[in-house]
Amino acid sequence: MKDATGLIVVVLFFLMGRTGGIEPESVYCIGNQCFTVVRDPSNFRTAQDLCRYQDGHLMTVRSSVSNDILSILLGNITGRFWIGLHLTASCPDTTAGLRGFQWVTKDTESDFLNWAPSFDSSCSSHRCISVSRASNFTWIQEPCDEQAAGFLCEYSFSEPCKTLAVAEDKSVNYMTPVGFGGEDMLSLPPGSIATRMPSERKYICFSEQWVQAPWTCEIHTGGCEHKCITEPKGLPSCYCPPGQIVSPANNVTCEVSAEDPCQGLSCQHGCYKTGDSYACACEQGFKLAEDGRSCVDFNDCSDQRQCPGENFMCINVIGGFQCVCKDGFSMSGGLCVDEDECVSAPCEHLCDNSPGSYTCSCYSGYKPDPESPNKCKLHCGKEECAAECDPNDAFQCYCPDGYVSEERVDHVVCMDIDECSSNYCDHHCKNTFGSYLCTCSTGYTLVDQYRCVKTGTDDWMESSTPDVPTTPYLQHTDPTRQPPGVTAGGLVGIIVFTVFFIVLVVFLAHLIFNRRGKMESKAQEGETHGLHHVTSDA
Repeated sequence: MKDATGLIVVVLFFLMGRTGGIEPESVYCIGNQCFTVVRDPSNFRTAQDLCRYQDGHLMTVRSSVSNDILSILLGNITGRFWIGLHLTASCPDTTAGLRGFQWVTKDTESDFLNWAPSFDSSCSSHRCISVSRASNFTWIQEPCDEQAAGFLCEYSFSEPCKTLAVAEDKSVNYMTPVGFGGEDMLSLPPGSIATRMPSERKYICFSEQWVQAPWTCEIHTGGCEHKCITEPKGLPSCYCPPGQIVSPANNVTCEVSAEDPCQGLSCQHGCYKTGDSYACACEQGFKLAEDGRSCVDFNDCSDQRQCPGENFMCINVIGGFQCVCKDGFSMSGGLCVDEDECVSAPCEHLCDNSPGSYTCSCYSGYKPDPESPNKCKLHCGKEECAAECDPNDAFQCYCPDGYVSEERVDHVVCMDIDECSSNYCDHHCKNTFGSYLCTCSTGYTLVDQYRCVKTGTDDWMESSTPDVPTTPYLQHTDPTRQPPGVTAGGLVGIIVFTVFFIVLVVFLAHLIFNRRGKMESKAQEGETHGLHHVTSDA
């Protein structure tokens, strides 16, 4: 059997860009090319994209041979179908080989021409080409945005397989990874599967040869009808549901059996025949446990040959693995290509794209923000710098942290603040540009980047000011924050004293008002007693 890893790499690479998507109605393969007809109402651009999706392109008809293939494909199909010929210039050029038109493969030369008699050479002519059985497959100009009945795709490949020899009373059915098949095939691309009838023996095309099933379990479950397992020696083997055995005629299909030799082994997955006996084995991505019956997940990514493409990485999953692109890369056409992260403007100032990543940088007078590396903050780095002012408002200026603005005659500057003059540190302070450093003396530990407490004490609220200096220090990360100058106990005392003082003032005021009221009352009584009633003598 051919090298299993080579089969996986070649076939999976071929399948990666060609499985799924559109279903062809007719197909023809010859040499290292396959041609398909897809009945799907589409405009020219959509048809072109659908062919590219399966790693092909719209069909080119550059020889009489390819024109014969086209007539075979559309022999019994009605409607207009796009081919890969369109006008790229502003106007047709009747003196040029293709009259100004171009194949989707960028070629402008052709050994075969089949223009319709109604060709329009004006600049307002239609720019895309369709063919149909009704017009004898001549090239007719059509509006590119109109929908045709379908389109023809062309695929190229290497290392094709020839068809298998067939006896008169036998037949072979083929299925290609592009999604079409049949019995009448001339050439098969790698990854195609051939099934001999009536024996149902299966083969897969690899490196211009047919490999008989069961082949490696990663490809179509090894060709097995039920499931595929890998023997301890690394060879693939088919197994069937309980009550059935693998057919000895083809080693892949299942047939009912009165006696199931695997049933008594209680294998978690399945079993295989080894000599005159049977043994348990596990499905792809698992390995046999020590009890000889159970299966445990196998780290497929431990094999360095997995995901061999550039910028691919292997991710282990239960029972298998996945090939994905590394961070900073994305899948395109079966390859992992670098993503230009700078397109999404992730940096506040400057962005420099690199393979798989990007780097942010800042304009002069700024530095990366430690908390957000993709952002920038003002930076001076010396005692005095020019302020960053609003060009529309000269009085709206900004300075870096740890600096204060100062107006000059014709401009504004930023001056470094000497935080040490404000006694922010318990012990020793060293001023720096835009910040400051606190240090503690021997026997003390720096806490909260500005307080000094005795080493080993549990009372972290107690600060002290010893006389013995020490050299270690840490930088204050927030130079604009000043530590409280009053302890918690002192603050409580101030509050209590203030409340007492207010109560005393209220009491004295009340007492004074009471005394004043009594004096006024007595004065009124005296005046009252001093009045005499005077009567007239008349």
